[in-house]
Amino acid sequence: MVNEDSVAVVGGSIAGCATAQAVARAGAGRVTVFERAGGELRDRGVGIGLHDARFAELEAAGYVDSSMPWSGLSRRVWTIRDGAAELGRAFADQHFPFRSYNWGSLWHELRSRVPESVTYHTGAAVTAVEQDADGVALRLADGRRERFAAVIGADGYRSVVREAMFPGLAPDYAGYLGWRGTSAPMPGDPETDRAEARVIVFPGGHCMMYLIPAAGGGYRMNWVLYAVPPDDPELLLDLRTPTSLPPGRVAAKLTAYLRDLVAEHFPPYWGRCVLRTAPEDSFIQPIYDLQVPRLAVGRLLLAGDAATVVRPHTGGGSVKALQDATALEAACRANGSWPEIAGAYDAERTAVGAAMVALGRRLGRAQVEQTPDWQKMGQPEFDLWWQEQNQGPDRSSGFGGHALKRG
Repeated sequence: MVNEDSVAVVGGSIAGCATAQAVARAGAGRVTVFERAGGELRDRGVGIGLHDARFAELEAAGYVDSSMPWSGLSRRVWTIRDGAAELGRAFADQHFPFRSYNWGSLWHELRSRVPESVTYHTGAAVTAVEQDADGVALRLADGRRERFAAVIGADGYRSVVREAMFPGLAPDYAGYLGWRGTSAPMPGDPETDRAEARVIVFPGGHCMMYLIPAAGGGYRMNWVLYAVPPDDPELLLDLRTPTSLPPGRVAAKLTAYLRDLVAEHFPPYWGRCVLRTAPEDSFIQPIYDLQVPRLAVGRLLLAGDAATVVRPHTGGGSVKALQDATALEAACRANGSWPEIAGAYDAERTAVGAAMVALGRRLGRAQVEQTPDWQKMGQPEFDLWWQEQNQGPDRSSGFGGHALKRG
């Protein structure tokens, strides 16, 4: 990378902070981050998991370390309702070597590691991206126009940078929703293993639950429930265009649907963990995925969800964003021009993104769209089912994220 080059990062979330750190460490002369949200990003409070092996690679690369608040997980227990049994009936047990994080805490830690030399603008929405042979111009909502040697889109699943690279290419709606939230422990709760993640299953979906560090100390129960929304004319939303569901009548009806589903299918304790979640600590997330043809076109590059939208079932979305930054730093250090950097980065990360999208689709089909008869599952049946859905054509998995390449 030419040391005097100026680089813009569009988006200041987890992928944006890591990417800004990457290009600054690689020697960019000026790095500017444009984050459309005003002030600090809202602390979503939900959980993120990093596989132990992927954490070790990212720690060696200098992007994470053990000082970031985390909680260790070691096993994942698949569970079904069993009458009045508080914790239900466990029918399968998996090795699950993950670290759990609070999204807000992890973002704060990554934000604090962005070098002081980086200019980080908040309330700065980029509305247009214009590339030519010599650089890239960004147009901002306030009318400003700024020019850079290269621009990296880390602006999420509704990326304006990706739209400039591939006009009209947008994430596809998977046909189901994720309800997400966290709840505080209550007196009288049964004793559970802090290192244990639970998957509560039911016909047409499942709910992943595990403890994460709370922002003010202690722990909260993080949960995400996947299911197809009800066939209700009032809920016929146009979800083909990426969207979110703010509070209102539609969200209220979907919340009522969630409560009925939990009351019918969840073991009592795990149901209470979901139902006692405060409205401000929960939200509804339509599930999308997207595979891009390339992660780099000229002087435009993509990272994180802007590059590849992966269904959350893979357990590797945040890993992929951090790995994108690691690979970009390596490409910048090893190459002297942006065409060379773009080519090396694209060769390193595009295939990984495609494999993660494919895995997410397989897991979503098996765990939401075409669920098995969970009642007939025991450990042998589960092991076979998991192997069938988890392996790709090359018999590799990628669950928790793919290993970083070492050059």
